[in-house]
Amino acid sequence: MDAIIVSPYFLATLFFIIAFTYSSVGLGGGSSYTALMAIFGISAIAIPMVSLTLNLIVTSIGSYHFIRNRHAKIRLILPFLVSSIPMAYLGGSLKIPKEIFYWVLLISLIFVAVRIYIWQNTSIKLNIGQQGKIIISLIAGSLLGLVAGIAGIGGGIYLVPLIIILGLGTEKQAAACGAIFVWLNSCAGLLSRLQYNSIDLTNYTLLIIAVLVGGAAGSFMGSSRFSPKAIEKILGAVILIAILFLLKKIIPF
Repeated sequence: MDAIIVSPYFLATLFFIIAFTYSSVGLGGGSSYTALMAIFGISAIAIPMVSLTLNLIVTSIGSYHFIRNRHAKIRLILPFLVSSIPMAYLGGSLKIPKEIFYWVLLISLIFVAVRIYIWQNTSIKLNIGQQGKIIISLIAGSLLGLVAGIAGIGGGIYLVPLIIILGLGTEKQAAACGAIFVWLNSCAGLLSRLQYNSIDLTNYTLLIIAVLVGGAAGSFMGSSRFSPKAIEKILGAVILIAILFLLKKIIPF
């Protein structure tokens, strides 16, 4: 499938919307940035590095807003971070064929869409004590970090629903943990990739400005003004569109 030619201003507008939407629920938007860049023909080598950079920008702002509003719980996020950061670094160093990269991304998006539209009110009560929760968090963190590093995303897109489903924290706490988790894992994945590749970020200045503004507005609203529930619906629509375009790229029909 040939690359789709699109105005850089149109692409920046899409990135603004994604940054606003994702940041309001504690995410960086890496999965959707990656999908859009893949759809519009940006180099598969550059995509993860640009996506991780944009993730860092958005979640830096998001982490500040959620921490300032006292939603961050270090005891909740720490076990995930301990195991995920080294695995994200490992995932970023792996040389994955473009086809596998796209499939990992597609599965990531489908997982989130299912979470939003099917598992929305699903929760599991764990009666295993604090030690058991820590073990589960360590195992989950390592898996999430590895996939995040491979796909060039922060991994919060898995972590936030996981915290809610397992009943480990509230939606606001999950969003705060997601922002911090994405920021640190994006750092690990980006540092790993920079050892093998480099990119000129000045070519993506418009996108950086778009996510900077969108991330600032979204994280402020999400942390202090409205519930993530309504925003998740918008997020779901964005993800469904990205899934369709990505499917067409992988399996032309």
